Amino acid sequence: MADPARARKIADRIKVIVAEYLEFRLKDERLGFVTITDARVTGDLQHASVFYTVFGTDEERKATADVLEANKGRIRSAVGRGIGIRLTPSVEFIADALPEGAAHLEDLVAQTRARDAELARAAANAKPAGDADPYRKPAERLDDDLDGDLGSDLGSDLDNTSDGVRDLTAGGVDADVDAR
Repeated sequence: MADPARARKIADRIKVIVAEYLEFRLKDERLGFVTITDARVTGDLQHASVFYTVFGTDEERKATADVLEANKGRIRSAVGRGIGIRLTPSVEFIADALPEGAAHLEDLVAQTRARDAELARAAANAKPAGDADPYRKPAERLDDDLDGDLGSDLGSDLDNTSDGVRDLTAGGVDADVDAR
């Protein structure tokens, strides 16, 4: 079992080697606009999975998959020369589902925006059922609750002590504060 940090480094190196090989060394007109997105290596460094995406139609994706499968041995040889470990890992190419997932998410976002716009149009002409704020008190009831004198209610809660420190009395309970 190899160190996980070493396995990650080898996987990153395999990713770079495969991408460079596809760009500069593999000459096949069937090879589409391919991007190597990730590479993963097993813990014993015997197997490498290389993930790729192809920009284009389904026919171009299929043709690129055929080219990669046909040149798997040459790509593995390039990987063996490039990483310099005792055993060269076998290489497997896997089409990455990242673009399809991203397209699906974009469709969901577009549907959500359309639904939000529809709800905004419906809410623009809507009127609330009943009062706009059923919990609002009328102005005359608010004055009756406060007896019209806010200062006298608050002033009774504060008492001056002999030390010059104010005590707050709340509901008949004194909170003593020591002046130090």
